[in-house]
Amino acid sequence: MMTTTRFQHLNQAIQEAGLEALALNPSPSLVYLTGLHFHLSERPTVFLYRPELPATLVLPELEASKIDPRAGYDLFPYGDNPESWKAVFSRACNHLSLNGKTIGIEPNRLRVLELRFLEAGVSHAQIQSAESCLAVVRMHKDENEVAAMRKAVQIAQQALQSTLPIIKSGVTEREVAAELVLQLIRAGSDAELPFSPTVAGGPNSANPHAVPSDRSLQDGDMLVIDWGAAYQGYCADLTRSFAIVELDPEFEKIGEIVKEANLAAQKQVTAGVQAGQVDRAARDVIEKTGYGVQFTHRTGHGLGLEVHEHPYIYAENQQALEEGMTFTIEPGIYLSGRGGIRIEDNVVVTSRGCDCLSDMAREIQTLG
Repeated sequence: MMTTTRFQHLNQAIQEAGLEALALNPSPSLVYLTGLHFHLSERPTVFLYRPELPATLVLPELEASKIDPRAGYDLFPYGDNPESWKAVFSRACNHLSLNGKTIGIEPNRLRVLELRFLEAGVSHAQIQSAESCLAVVRMHKDENEVAAMRKAVQIAQQALQSTLPIIKSGVTEREVAAELVLQLIRAGSDAELPFSPTVAGGPNSANPHAVPSDRSLQDGDMLVIDWGAAYQGYCADLTRSFAIVELDPEFEKIGEIVKEANLAAQKQVTAGVQAGQVDRAARDVIEKTGYGVQFTHRTGHGLGLEVHEHPYIYAENQQALEEGMTFTIEPGIYLSGRGGIRIEDNVVVTSRGCDCLSDMAREIQTLG
């Protein structure tokens, strides 16, 4: 069902962005606005919207039964013959009088497949990015959204705690990742995880986006685990770092630095503060210790129905934080060829400042 309040916010954002219509394919934004779940396939599905007019859906006939007649959508279903699809798209576009209009799309979501049908269905229209428009609508989480994210964090933390007993020398990164995925589902995560877990030991832990390999963990390894859960579609994204059997003195020091940087960033989180100030708070702690060049990424990113969304927490971002924004705080230090440490938490901006949704210990725990 269309959520009236969300569409009211969308209408205002569309107007302020200078748009006249919106075209969305299956995406988190479509779920956010309508609650409708479609998967991407060779059959295009497109949601067409103009404020004050009935929302329109072009979709395969086999998907039409998903739509509750009470929802008020105007449906344009099509059959299996691709030769008929262009005409159906044209009828839908004409239905909303989209010729000559400025139509917003999500450039990181709409495929060339849907774009070509849309272009063929309208004339003299301008198609441009609606990314910032949709970000404005989705960035401010309500109580139900925050509650779902809090539950996702709890599920994620429970799953990792259940996985830790198998982690020891001789176990491969891939085996740890497999067990963690199993425990996430057992703990109550949605079957579709936000992302595949990163399990990186030894030198691999110096790569922030390492992929689990068949490398066996060894005594003295640092181990970085970046994992997440989803609950009712909302994401958790956490990272904790561990040592296998013994903790190198330098990495013990680095662990304290990264934890201090994480907490310094959290202390900056309050309404009105620029996102860049949060990044700089973490970065200043690390730079003062001489490891600045080993902190190779931004401090965080927005979190919600997507694991990466607005706002983005990087030094130059002057966007003011507002109540209801949710994002990660994840400083790290990476020593090439040796190992790395990252500590990532999920936070929400509240009327009181920062509410950290994750509470798993941030100290470097020795395993095995």
